[in-house]
Amino acid sequence: MAILALKSRPTEITPDADKSGPIELVRYVCAIGAMQSAAAIPRVVPITHCGPGCADKQYMNLAFYNGFQGSGYGGGPVVPSTNASQREVIFGGADRLRELIESTQLVLDADLFVVLTGCIPDLVGDDVGSVVRDFQKKGVPIVYAETGGFRGNNFTGHEAVTQAIIEQYLGPWDGVREQGLVNLWSLLPYQNTFWRGDLEEIKRLLESIGLKVNVLFGPDSAGLSEWRNIPRAQFNLVLSPWLGLATAQLLEERYDQPYLHIPVLPIGARQSGEFLRKVAEFAGLAAGPVEQVIAREETRYYNYIDGFTDFYSEYWWGLPARFAVIGDSAYNLALTKFLVTQLGLIPAKQIVTEDPPVEHREAIREQFRAIDHDVSVEIEFAEDSYLIHDAIRNAGFGHKPPIIFGTTWERDLVKEMKGSLIEVGFPASYEVVLSRSYVGYRGALSLLERIYSTVVSHSA
Repeated sequence: MAILALKSRPTEITPDADKSGPIELVRYVCAIGAMQSAAAIPRVVPITHCGPGCADKQYMNLAFYNGFQGSGYGGGPVVPSTNASQREVIFGGADRLRELIESTQLVLDADLFVVLTGCIPDLVGDDVGSVVRDFQKKGVPIVYAETGGFRGNNFTGHEAVTQAIIEQYLGPWDGVREQGLVNLWSLLPYQNTFWRGDLEEIKRLLESIGLKVNVLFGPDSAGLSEWRNIPRAQFNLVLSPWLGLATAQLLEERYDQPYLHIPVLPIGARQSGEFLRKVAEFAGLAAGPVEQVIAREETRYYNYIDGFTDFYSEYWWGLPARFAVIGDSAYNLALTKFLVTQLGLIPAKQIVTEDPPVEHREAIREQFRAIDHDVSVEIEFAEDSYLIHDAIRNAGFGHKPPIIFGTTWERDLVKEMKGSLIEVGFPASYEVVLSRSYVGYRGALSLLERIYSTVVSHSA
């Protein structure tokens, strides 16, 4: 797995740190890693116009050494690539791309092809748009997104892919909105190790209160038919601190379609109930049936929690009191809120690692400052694991061993600190993930099992 990448922006964790140089143990991939976002849509196949090995590195990092999620229908080793070389640098790669698209249509069966560009064609100025438009005019279902590595990481690449499909594949629309239909924009496929199970649980919760959901990505999506239905939806739901906001704003501008932004992924009864009430109010749903759903879910949830409390109260001498979270803003915020408000743990250090756009950072900070009515957390943004690990070593964890919610990169650090590690993000190379979820009511129970099984095993 690649462990170094060039810095695009300086870290904020230590203001006096060197402003240039490599990043140690990276926690995201290049913008062209959004090929896995395209592959996360059923029967969609990405086509990469990039140098040799680029596409394979994105797949191996995101989908293999990160929960061993697999490639899916059109991802991983299926992805066609131009494997641009010195010849394409000198003479341009447009002809090579055209040839690849023609061959791909003959070999691969797909509902949509998504061309993603790498550094070489973006730097030499290949007119990829012109090549793709020629195929579009012939009726080929194909779009393109500029995702050269210098343009950002796979989070910004993901937005580029979703917007390319909306702008190039979806046509004008002036029909009647379908009340109760919602488009869900949330976790980043494959980057978030548990995205499939999490989206499944979010969809289940929304459907339980009477909504119909275009989940858009993953095995619960109906594929391109859902994407074509995007303009019909009553509203867009952005369930993350910032990812998906640009897409929702594009849809508002393009189709005059409203959106609801809820920054906190719900984990556990308290957050899940608040989440369902906010969505129901925005959708104009009657409160009575929604409260019945919440009551039913809470009855089940607290029945399991009741059994858990025997352990939690009697095993107190061996349980951690303070924790740290190292990860992207979506999971970091959700985990911190759950651990503080529903387990009573004390946050020692929260580090956001996905390099969110500067314009969203203050809003992310404000969400952490309002973790609970009497708990405010100051976060740090950092990408360099050397600096991150130094900050964790110097955090105050008290006299008990710490519990760290992080990635495979933290394994040696946690051993050094004699603590416990829960791998909750990229890369998670010691987790095999099929449909596991940590969000909602059911995901919270799985998370509790994972946390305290790890702690008990560590104490043995």
